[in-house]
Amino acid sequence: MKRPIPQCIRTSLWSRKYSVESARSSETFKSKPKASTPLRRTASASLPIRSNPTPTRGSIQPVFTLATAERYRLTRLRARLPKDSQMLHDSWWIPRWGDEGKEGEVFIFSNGSFVCWGLGEAEARQFADEIISAGEDIQLAPLREAETEELEFVTDPTEKTRIQGDLIILGSVAPLELAENAPAVPPAAPAFPFETLMARYAFSQALSRSTALSALEVSLEDYLSSVAQLPHSLERTGKPGLSREALIKKLGALMKFRQGLNLNRENFSDTPDLYWAEPELEGFFKSMTAALEVKARTNAVNDKITYATEVQSTLRQLLTESSTHSMELVIIALIAVEVVIALIRDGPELWHMAFGSADDDQNHSSSSAVAT
Repeated sequence: MKRPIPQCIRTSLWSRKYSVESARSSETFKSKPKASTPLRRTASASLPIRSNPTPTRGSIQPVFTLATAERYRLTRLRARLPKDSQMLHDSWWIPRWGDEGKEGEVFIFSNGSFVCWGLGEAEARQFADEIISAGEDIQLAPLREAETEELEFVTDPTEKTRIQGDLIILGSVAPLELAENAPAVPPAAPAFPFETLMARYAFSQALSRSTALSALEVSLEDYLSSVAQLPHSLERTGKPGLSREALIKKLGALMKFRQGLNLNRENFSDTPDLYWAEPELEGFFKSMTAALEVKARTNAVNDKITYATEVQSTLRQLLTESSTHSMELVIIALIAVEVVIALIRDGPELWHMAFGSADDDQNHSSSSAVAT
């Protein structure tokens, strides 16, 4: 007769089976994780706004940022954009884009990213396919994989415009200090209120920098992974494992990273000129930059580049010393060959000069004795 399985064992087997099936299910159906953002750590700060709707507050909508290249040629975008699009400081502004019933606005920046308000990831990637990727020579150095940043926003005219946790609140804003900083010709039917346009622009510029920085971080991590074995190779074999030319190319790649981080027209450290005359917009820009920890991440990337540069310089110096040692051996070998050739060519004469006079004196003495 078959013995019954005890309840504790049955429970253990069921739990193990369930955990295995859950793991398999998660592997099968788990979608690609979204890009992590420092704002996720402060997401709880937005719960009071999310959980207490008011009659004046609109629905919560997405803000999606997508980076697809290192740079965009903004001058070549005009022919592909809607007619009501216009340049807004350092970006192209599309006041309305999308299908009817799900329309939003888009800001395109030259750092290879664009920010969509009111549009999700699917609509953002559709915009990239139809506008960015379809144009010729718009993208400089396209990324192998696009980088994303996703937040949310809500409109409430009774609130003050700010960022709270991972939620942007678009409310009241002060008039601009300089009227010319606003678009000269307001569009006929923008997707969102014109009054908060410049606030959205300031938030968008900070978001675009963060996403472009994320792309640089990923590229740098790939680079560091490609050279991670060099110190180990040096430890095991006493040789770097790369040729001099390959090391110089790696050093050039590091210099390119540092140039992209610090020396481009729109780098990650400077505050754009617009905000020097607009203190409130500067506050929006800096609050988003601080929330995304752009400064700390920029310093971390610079430190990694500095360390990698020191490693590459050390390896290059070792290669130079190795080349110098090889050249010294070659010179010694050439000198030895020249000495051998000289001995072969002038050996008898040298021998005669060194030992011939003694032999002659001995022969002369012998001859004198015989004569006597």
